[in-house]
Amino acid sequence: MKYFLAVLFTTLLILLTASIVKAQTMSNGFYIIRMGNLNMSSGHPTGSGYALGFTAGQTANGFYSLTGVNYRVRGGFQYIMSIIPFSFKITGLNIDFGPVFATNAVTRTSTLTVSNGSAGGYIVTASENHPLRLNAKGIDIPDTTCDSGTCTTTTARAWTLPGTFGFGYNCTNVSGTDCSTDFVNSTYFRPFAASPSAVTVMSSSNVGRNRQATITYKLNVSAVQAAGLYTNVINFIATPTY
Repeated sequence: MKYFLAVLFTTLLILLTASIVKAQTMSNGFYIIRMGNLNMSSGHPTGSGYALGFTAGQTANGFYSLTGVNYRVRGGFQYIMSIIPFSFKITGLNIDFGPVFATNAVTRTSTLTVSNGSAGGYIVTASENHPLRLNAKGIDIPDTTCDSGTCTTTTARAWTLPGTFGFGYNCTNVSGTDCSTDFVNSTYFRPFAASPSAVTVMSSSNVGRNRQATITYKLNVSAVQAAGLYTNVINFIATPTY
């Protein structure tokens, strides 16, 4: 069998977070999200003895309830504020497959953890800067198309055969049920989308703390794959939705 050198890629954590998610600009070293507000004014002023959330300019902002009826309406920007700050964490940022041998698939994992209190939920998207690449020679390990040849960046399919080559990933729920539903079980994989495109991996319309999923990266190569150190960068982006 052909021996080839360790394969290494890095997951890049794009963390969009605020201590309280509000209609303001959120940014980090890679992205800026500007969330406007169509009201006359709104905000969260604080002082030594008070903290106030307010919305002005709406025709019907406020809290509404009716005795004997099982619903309540909260109208106004201030009700988006949550006791659960938005946060996103990845364990396993540097993935090293080590020495890889032809037709012997290798897997590694990362864990994604999201806490979210926004009114509309959240999404986590994923992409790669390019396929796993031997930069010195410009040679790639192709992204998987799964056993049937029909998996896509948005549709997972079974990948179990030793003669099916490529690189791909699976999402498995740990806490919550937030992985995209096409990941039917742990044998279903997708190829990564190529940046700047990105596809949803996890999402939820509910609030919650520490919602977790395991990302399993799978690599399998043929006997004619050139030896060398192959690398790429995987981008995960977490965004609250409204």
